[in-house]
Amino acid sequence: MGDEVDGHKVDRSRAVLLTRRLAVLTGAIVLASAGVAHAGDDPDVGAGKCQVIKFCVDVGVGDESGGSGGQAGGSQGGDGSDSKMKCTYTKVDPKPPANHPAWKGKDPKKNDLYLMECSDGEQNNPAGFIVVPTGQNPAPQVDPAELAQRAVDSMTLLGPDIASPRGAGKYTVGVPMWMWVNQSATTYGPNTASATAGGVTVTATAKVSKVVWRMGDGASVTCNGPGTPYTSSQGMAQSPTCGHVYAKTSSGAKNGKYPVTATSTWTINWQGGGQAGQLTEVRQTNVQVAVGEVQVVR
Repeated sequence: MGDEVDGHKVDRSRAVLLTRRLAVLTGAIVLASAGVAHAGDDPDVGAGKCQVIKFCVDVGVGDESGGSGGQAGGSQGGDGSDSKMKCTYTKVDPKPPANHPAWKGKDPKKNDLYLMECSDGEQNNPAGFIVVPTGQNPAPQVDPAELAQRAVDSMTLLGPDIASPRGAGKYTVGVPMWMWVNQSATTYGPNTASATAGGVTVTATAKVSKVVWRMGDGASVTCNGPGTPYTSSQGMAQSPTCGHVYAKTSSGAKNGKYPVTATSTWTINWQGGGQAGQLTEVRQTNVQVAVGEVQVVR
């Protein structure tokens, strides 16, 4: 049931709810030039005990991807998945006195007071009052950098897909080894994803900028690219982009093989919400490599 108050359509039950919640904070509250409303009273519309609290249009806050922006809009569960928490904000008008604790010491002349109510569709969170600078949206502001990280988290960024050296291969001391990786969206890039919240969309693009190879013999090789695939026509030539030469066999290593680790650095460029930036992710892949000597038959 609703009433017309100063040209505003008012839901009677919600007006009562707001007045009571404000009253609970101090036990009693004076609104504007109206009378006193006690916690035990029923401040009904037109009862003369307090002025009716008017409402602005509720603002539903949530993001289209099922998550939320800011602490009021929602939260993340322990498994990292976004909850479908959405909040509504109801403006308190007229404003309570400046000494009311809901203001949290802020100036009512420069701020507005809103009742925030949140729900994930199954259960409601306790409602509370928030203070917002006059003229600003009560919904929590979305941080584009946080959205960029959310976009990255939605990507499947994996470690290098090592083509060479192969675990099943046999390599020789003194013979140039060519190292390279297969390229795909998940192992090398580019990989693009977007995240949206509160009307803001951020798009991020990730690509591997370098691969660092730790060869197991103490050597480390940094390759600023995927490497060059070897062909038999190259003979004994060294790789022009990414290679290594072992000086001793792997016979003394555990299991008779060198533990080789390829670590890729993903560089992610993002933009949206009037901002732009860069993020970094690191992934790695391991392989065991057997290195022997040339057997000379006499």
